[in-house]
Amino acid sequence: MHKMNKIIFIVGGARSGKSTHAIKLAKDAKKVAFIATCQPLDKEMEKRIKLHRKARPKNWHTFEEPKDINTLLEKVAKNFDCLILDCLTLLVSNFLLSGYNEKEILSKVRLILSALNKTNTKAIIVSNEVGLGIVPQNKLSRDFRDIAGKVNQLVARVADEVFFTVSGIALKIK
Repeated sequence: MHKMNKIIFIVGGARSGKSTHAIKLAKDAKKVAFIATCQPLDKEMEKRIKLHRKARPKNWHTFEEPKDINTLLEKVAKNFDCLILDCLTLLVSNFLLSGYNEKEILSKVRLILSALNKTNTKAIIVSNEVGLGIVPQNKLSRDFRDIAGKVNQLVARVADEVFFTVSGIALKIK
């Protein structure tokens, strides 16, 4: 059976050009859904969210959903030919801070990937590579780094294409 959808995974460090590359890859799509997982928890985050919104084309539909991506996908995926999930790392953080353990978080991400595989849309998933720095000092930070790394590996394994961004350059690695 021919696979109709496509999953593209973009991973890189902070301010490496991940979101910019995702926007570039989605430019030709007619109907784009942008799923933002960031929560405006303080003034600085509110400012960042506003800047990200301005960078996206006006005709795109933005959905702000910090955790329940699977339900959102079931409701809206069929209405779009491209979905951008930005970002997976914040989603992991949202789950972790809500008390989910590693097994539950990996299960949630598998459900998202399963939902995406049932669509006919191009899905672009953005995530941070958090494993290139020093070992974090506290347990929560180490848990976050470890879980984010496992989630990234899971998504990269099932993705049709994987890009690593560095200094504004997207390198296709799969």
